[in-house]
Amino acid sequence: MSPRDPRIEPVEIAPTEDEARLRVLWKDGADHEFVPRELRLLCPCAGCVDEMTGVRTLRPDMVDDAVYPTAIHYVGSYALQFVWSDGHSTGIYTFELLREIGDASDASASNP
Repeated sequence: MSPRDPRIEPVEIAPTEDEARLRVLWKDGADHEFVPRELRLLCPCAGCVDEMTGVRTLRPDMVDDAVYPTAIHYVGSYALQFVWSDGHSTGIYTFELLREIGDASDASASNP
């Protein structure tokens, strides 16, 4: 078995101190905070993204601004599954996807 990429290996997954965001600290030292609604809008499941075209079918106006996870479950050792306050729970967020989202957020924040 080959060693896991430290860029996609979380060492800590927890709410931020104010419990407003989800914080992931990665093995390579990167630290990302995720706003719940933004994660919900990026749900990768077939109900939110057309499986054939890859086009996002979930409209932002369909998601409450105050949506939050009521539970977070590990899926094996490679992903998280959120149970959202709006009842949605079918998205599997791989650690690779979470890292991509976090890195993209960092890049857009540094290049306004």
